[in-house]
Amino acid sequence: SDRWHISSSPDVCSGKPCVTGTRIRVQDIYIWHELEGRSVDEIISEFPQLTSADIYAALAFSWDHRQEILDQIKRDAEIIVSLKARQSSSRP
Repeated sequence: SDRWHISSSPDVCSGKPCVTGTRIRVQDIYIWHELEGRSVDEIISEFPQLTSADIYAALAFSWDHRQEILDQIKRDAEIIVSLKARQSSSRP
């Protein structure tokens, strides 16, 4: 049965595009495959709820919305840096 592989919902991962029915974000699949060089099979072995069609749909979505995905990755990295800086400055 065919289904939509990618969806966005305000109550799932702050509305970021995810594989439908999961909390796995398109940007995560993009990072794993494109930046870390993991194969589709490696991703599926770690996340067996995903199908190869899910992964290819996420990759296609990431290429269709490349700047949006890259901006999300950059914002998330900036948030992490900011949180780490705040934690280290609050230590006695």
